[in-house]
Amino acid sequence: MYSNRDFNRWRRHPWHGLHARADDAAEDIVNVYIEMTPDDVVKYELDKASGFLMVDRPQRTTSSPPALYGFIPRTFCAEEVAKRCPDADEADGDPLDICVFSERHITRADIILKARVVGGIQMIDGGEADDKIVAVLEGDNIWGDVQDITDLPSIKAERLQHYFSTYKMIPGKEIDIKVDFVYGREEALKVIAAAEKDYWNHYGHLHEAAKQQ
Repeated sequence: MYSNRDFNRWRRHPWHGLHARADDAAEDIVNVYIEMTPDDVVKYELDKASGFLMVDRPQRTTSSPPALYGFIPRTFCAEEVAKRCPDADEADGDPLDICVFSERHITRADIILKARVVGGIQMIDGGEADDKIVAVLEGDNIWGDVQDITDLPSIKAERLQHYFSTYKMIPGKEIDIKVDFVYGREEALKVIAAAEKDYWNHYGHLHEAAKQQ
């Protein structure tokens, strides 16, 4: 459990302390906290309690993410997200993942950027909904005008599907991961809205407590 003391750190918590989008931002422009870059073959992940980036595990294979990989602040995948994935038993209980394409090579993680949502991939990992939102860097010189995932070359989504279907593979062992369904901007925005609702249902009390201090 988080205490008020945990919530009010000097360093703003990337998950709880940032907003999903600026107050004046369009619906499809979101803030993204980046955990991994396309160069990473070590799985980095946010430590939920401290807000610092930690090493989760070294990847067993040579796979590296084909896009910047992180999450949207103040989102959580629980009951509402699971409702949008009929084949899943539940959601994975993490912030909503997002992959961001950029023409320029961004080489470091633990940064924040703005991205335009264009679609997503419905991933089911061991019976849990684990959606991957797909976006492009806002203002990108190549991808900045993309509005929907259908505007991207199809190989972009295919590479994401391949990465997420194989990045947990261990020789000789089967994995239960499905990444068959790719959806567009409209469904992606509905998934984000569901994840925002899940966040407030589970963690809204943190913000109410902070207001009272």
